[in-house]
Amino acid sequence: MSQFDVYINPSKKSREAYPFIIDIQNALISDITTRIVIPLGKFNHFRSEQMDGLTPLIKYEDEQYVLLTPQIASMPSKLLKDPVGSVVSLRDEIIAAIDFAITGI
Repeated sequence: MSQFDVYINPSKKSREAYPFIIDIQNALISDITTRIVIPLGKFNHFRSEQMDGLTPLIKYEDEQYVLLTPQIASMPSKLLKDPVGSVVSLRDEIIAAIDFAITGI
C-alpha cells in the first residue's frame, strides 16, 4: 500500500456518492491493521460542501470529485484491495487540506 493510492470504495451502499477512497497514511506506519483514508465524493453530490483549502476539487479519471477532508477516517486495510490509481501528483493539495482542517491555516 502506498500513500495517495486510490481504491474503489468497498462499501456498495455509499459507492454511488463516494466512488473512491484515498489512502493518505504514510508507508512508515505499516504495522497496524488500519489505514487513514479520505473519501472522494462526486462533485454533483457534494458541490455545496466544496470549500477552498478544506475540500479541494480533485480531477481523477477525467471527472471532478471533492476531497472530503472533514470525513477523514480509518478503515481496515484488508478492505482496501488493489489500488486503481494514484493521486500522488496532488500530494501538496491533499496535505494542505489536512493541515487546514487541523490548524486552520
